Amino acid sequence: MIPSPLRRGLAAALALSLGAAAAAGEDAAVPVPPEAQVVWLGEVHDNPAHHAVQAATVAALAPAALVFEMLTPDQTAAAPADRADAAALGAAFRWEASGWPPFALYAPVFAAAPEAALYGAARPPDAARRAVGEGALAVFGADGARFGLDAALPDAERALRERGQAEAHCGALPEAMLGGMVEAQRLRDADLAAAALAALEATGGPVAVVAGTGHVRTDWGAPALLARAAPEVRQFALGQVEAAVEGGAPFDAVRVAEPPERGDPCAAFRPGRGRGAPAPGTPSR
Repeated sequence: MIPSPLRRGLAAALALSLGAAAAAGEDAAVPVPPEAQVVWLGEVHDNPAHHAVQAATVAALAPAALVFEMLTPDQTAAAPADRADAAALGAAFRWEASGWPPFALYAPVFAAAPEAALYGAARPPDAARRAVGEGALAVFGADGARFGLDAALPDAERALRERGQAEAHCGALPEAMLGGMVEAQRLRDADLAAAALAALEATGGPVAVVAGTGHVRTDWGAPALLARAAPEVRQFALGQVEAAVEGGAPFDAVRVAEPPERGDPCAAFRPGRGRGAPAPGTPSR
């Protein structure tokens, strides 16, 4: 039996997600080139409008497989054969303990492809912590060279990515930690690319991948790593953001949606408030 507080939370979040879908209407689906084998669907994790677009696009695509940044392989293996009950599916994933936004925001994406094979690209949090100290290649293993993890980042790219990590963590991280955080991000990108490729090889595709927009960048995100490992795979990347992207967008398509009402994301980093900087691998926007 699903605990009643969880059911109430799922119901509230599902109402929010369905409201976003209704507002988006039939135009919510993003046109995907028919030749695309791996379709990357970015998001700001707590934005209901982004999930509405994902669900509509998945429904139109009818993928053979769904890959989720938020789930481990063990979690996807625990999915019930009948995925129609959102509360039961979320409970099987133990989603409420994961730190991600409410499962009901994601439930329409699962419902849009009920027969698709599920793949999880996440690792336990300690893997991200190891990547911070030891580097992405050490955690991924020898096959990481296939995804470019053995190559040092160009100086300009590393500096840009470190600045992005500093901004994402409200300037609260020690400067010496920023390079390690970039390595943790590279590890997650490689895990996403590897999971997408495994799903494609097992099912024949198409494969839809649900992940944060920062991970679906075509210049250095998971699509770029997949292109390095398997250049013959045809990809399409949707970046979903909350403001117009200046200076060009590293995606094949971009959708902009208003941000939902949310508290100050930097409040937890201020002295005397919250718990300080999150551990590497903690979900963030």
